[in-house]
Amino acid sequence: MTDRYEGKPFLRLLDSYVLDAIGALDQANADWLVAAEPHFRATFGQQGSWREIVEKRMNFPAGMPAAIREVWDKGRSRFADPDGTPPHPVNFAHMFVDRNFPH
Repeated sequence: MTDRYEGKPFLRLLDSYVLDAIGALDQANADWLVAAEPHFRATFGQQGSWREIVEKRMNFPAGMPAAIREVWDKGRSRFADPDGTPPHPVNFAHMFVDRNFPH
């Protein structure tokens, strides 16, 4: 199995952005993202928080987190497993990113 983020450092930020938007970013990753902001600024040539770096690089409009959250909230039944198991936030984030922002 390959690592989703191998050779794609920005992809982890994008997945994290989606998880944050739906309220599912765990505290350990949230802390790591904030601590790594100086590295992200240097790597991606942008200023601001990790969220702002994602928004600038992706040219997201204002309100993007709310739009992602709306997709999550309204589409939970569609994202559920066939047996009715609620969707896993990480699976949703990967699917959302893969469908909307091919990498």
